[in-house]
Amino acid sequence: MKLSILDQSPVSAGKTPATALQASMELAKSGEQFGYTRYWIAEHHDFTGLSCSAPEVMLGYIGAHTKTIRIGAGAVLLPHYKPYKVAEVYNMLATLFPGRIDLGIGRAPGGSAEVTTALSDNYLQNVYKMPESFKELLHFLKDDFPEDHMYSKVSAAPLPEISPKPWLLGTSSKSAKLAAENGSAYAFGHFMSDKDGPEILKTYKENFQPGLSQQPESIIAVSAICAETTEKAEHLAKSGFLWKLNMAKGEGSVGVPSLEEVENYPYTSEDQQEIEEMRRKMIIGNPQEVREQLEQLQSIYHTNEFMIITITHDYMDRLQSYKLIAEELL
Repeated sequence: MKLSILDQSPVSAGKTPATALQASMELAKSGEQFGYTRYWIAEHHDFTGLSCSAPEVMLGYIGAHTKTIRIGAGAVLLPHYKPYKVAEVYNMLATLFPGRIDLGIGRAPGGSAEVTTALSDNYLQNVYKMPESFKELLHFLKDDFPEDHMYSKVSAAPLPEISPKPWLLGTSSKSAKLAAENGSAYAFGHFMSDKDGPEILKTYKENFQPGLSQQPESIIAVSAICAETTEKAEHLAKSGFLWKLNMAKGEGSVGVPSLEEVENYPYTSEDQQEIEEMRRKMIIGNPQEVREQLEQLQSIYHTNEFMIITITHDYMDRLQSYKLIAEELL
């Protein structure tokens, strides 16, 4: 089983975005030492408690501080950008860090309606054009537009010796089919989907046509927290639960709350129900329990790589969680 890291670069209460971004760089460095296959950082805009609005900037910084781990975006929100510019940026990263760059593509807004308008005047129209934009991006990455195409003489320079590897991220059969039809690798967001993930992944595999990937390649993204004991892992998870509750109520501006805040919070019965629902979507436990849960998911999804997202108030608790999982499984 391969393991990778998905990082939303969360800001903890009492900390700054600069601290969060530095912790992200340290996580990537440690992930490389622990044996993780890849590190991806997410894109969000004016999103409470999340610090990375420009993955390409962080990837230049992280690439310069690591040597072997694959690094990438999880994901570039393509409806906000022209495919040509995305190809230029990631071709440049691939030129700087040969054989290490992944280009995850998504179509979520990544922020509020106002933010979406600030980024792109025609977001909904661009979402509708997502299949066309994705195909155009792949042509720029392969540098293979037909001779009669208006972009046939345009290259997304610099052209690297090893192209960035495109991954389409999604949570639906629609995204699975788009990835399959274009010969792209596919990453499914198990941690953020209520849909039948195994069936969606089956759809991807059954409809796959060779492209930049010659055979189906998949990653399942899961939310997990691991600690030395089950009790400690359950306790650490509470910060993330309260943070999500606060965000849903418009009260999460201070970032991921401390465990002291968690214990003193006046939970309602509705809050407890929401937390239980969040708990069902997560993997929480000691190293052996986390291994068992990942292996169970592997038997259901029939995939060989999981990408783990972990959010705790203390950045060292997050780092320790990734370390314990790696020691158990890698």
